[in-house]
Amino acid sequence: MVQSVRPRRPARPAADRSAPAAQRCRWHALADGAALQQAAVEWIVAAAAAAVGARGQFHLVLAGGETPRGVYQGLRQVATDWRTWHIYFGDERCLAPDDAARNSRMAGQAWLDHVPIPAAQVHVIPAELGAVAAAQAYAASLGGVGDFDLVLLGLGEDGHTASLFPGHDWGTAPGAPDALAVGDAPKPPAGRVSLSAARLSRARQVLFLVAGTGKGGALADWRSGKTIPARSIAPPAGVDVLLAVRCRTDAAARSG
Repeated sequence: MVQSVRPRRPARPAADRSAPAAQRCRWHALADGAALQQAAVEWIVAAAAAAVGARGQFHLVLAGGETPRGVYQGLRQVATDWRTWHIYFGDERCLAPDDAARNSRMAGQAWLDHVPIPAAQVHVIPAELGAVAAAQAYAASLGGVGDFDLVLLGLGEDGHTASLFPGHDWGTAPGAPDALAVGDAPKPPAGRVSLSAARLSRARQVLFLVAGTGKGGALADWRSGKTIPARSIAPPAGVDVLLAVRCRTDAAARSG
């Protein structure tokens, strides 16, 4: 049931065969991509206010890809105490730090370079080191970080989220590392680093942003209960999905 919106190469490891925890999912339909972006900005601002009010800090994990770009641009205009924000990344491509295809560079150009979040509080994945070394370094840097306040994620046409791809290890098993090295991603570049499903699930809120064409098959699989990477993210409070109506219609046509 759709609800109204309320802001709130290294060798591939053996695929993780343990069943992910059951995911509770709330679906929110938006008229189009612009409405989705506005709703996401409002959701992030509300989550930041709640976190700062309760704990004095806001710990936010960013998604990559094109859908969040407009969201990040919208955050430039937010009136907030940026000194309380701590930024992390759900995944990164193993490219040079200034490569435009890096998630950190996109987020910087769209938003982070334009607001006074202290540099020490923007925790970039050092993916230029290579997948294995970067995953180890990022996992170590997260050692003292508790639950994230809000995790932003997207959805790929194959059901992937962050850089957790079908047929790969998603990091759902007990004791899974916080960050995974991906050496053979099915889309370029092959080398990537991703937070594990277990670490992404250690969050007070998880918000998926789903827009664009070609997502109908993945959405139909997700909503029918099939095991795709996006379903492996299972925080205690469940996940929320902001869904542009075009995607929703595509999914309905695919399933019908």
